[in-house]
Amino acid sequence: MSLLSSPFTCLAHRIFSATAFRWVVRAVGGLLALVVLMGVSGCSPKLNWRDVQPGNSGLRLLLPCKPDQGEKIVPLGGRPTKMTMLGCDAGGATFAVALADLGDAPNLPEVLAQWQALTLSNMKATSETTQTRPLRVPGASSEPAPVLVVAQGQRPDGSAVNGWAAYFTKGSQAVQVVMYATAIEPVAAEIYFASLQFD
Repeated sequence: MSLLSSPFTCLAHRIFSATAFRWVVRAVGGLLALVVLMGVSGCSPKLNWRDVQPGNSGLRLLLPCKPDQGEKIVPLGGRPTKMTMLGCDAGGATFAVALADLGDAPNLPEVLAQWQALTLSNMKATSETTQTRPLRVPGASSEPAPVLVVAQGQRPDGSAVNGWAAYFTKGSQAVQVVMYATAIEPVAAEIYFASLQFD
């Protein structure tokens, strides 16, 4: 008896058909899950990630929108210091980067601590609503070690705001990278802060 005409052919066909159907359902289900994940993870038009290199800092990161840039003189480390800033708004969140070259200032850890304190004060965050975590930034100086400060506070109008802020240095450069939103999207925050690195 030919295999093609044997009773096993019908059985094999039914098994294959059922298996193929389950595979198609799984594939379609997986594709739908991937589409949903892409939307959640910021692969939607509202979060258009791009590689950004602020000035000649050597810093690289991903931003989900085209940033505006500016400069201003601020008192850092007890002296007027030029700060370069870039930032943009996307997906209900503000993303911003600030860099300042402190030259030969010997007190970089103190400057970063003051910068953190001022940022937390401006958003009316308290020690109870603030956490500090270690952060990996390839190429950054190890002293002081990079940190990520996660805080809850208020905007000037009294509405609630959540802020994630990274602080680190590279040589004489001090850097702050922030994300503010009413509710921080964890996947977008992960993409943003994990992208930080120096060439």
